[in-house]
Amino acid sequence: MIEVTDTQKIGVGLAAFGGFFLFLGVVLLFDKGLLAIGNILFISGLAFVIGLERTFRFFFQAHKIKATAFFFGGIIVVLIGWPMIGMLVEMYGFFLLFRGFFPVVINFLRRVPVIGTILNLPGISGLLSRFDDSHPMV
Repeated sequence: MIEVTDTQKIGVGLAAFGGFFLFLGVVLLFDKGLLAIGNILFISGLAFVIGLERTFRFFFQAHKIKATAFFFGGIIVVLIGWPMIGMLVEMYGFFLLFRGFFPVVINFLRRVPVIGTILNLPGISGLLSRFDDSHPMV
């Protein structure tokens, strides 16, 4: 079994709170303060979970520079004061950054009892099969 350190546990908590603040910021009509706190907590949580060096290497790989620019550019646009535009830019960058993980997540969710039944329905299964193995996790 994989050993989880206290730092990684703190990182998971920070990332979860970051996701919560991002969700709350969107629900409360794109409140820029909540979105900014959510972004900071999410990125710091990621750094705590995988480490500073690996976080830096993840964001600044040669083939992910465009995605990183959109992601951090969206954060800057949110901080400037245009939260709706910033979140759209940030979501596009997030999709480009993490698209290699989507097939793994989809395959995991297909094995969960209730969610797997829904994801294996004919229309949804066909839609999700477009994500499978289309972008390898590199």
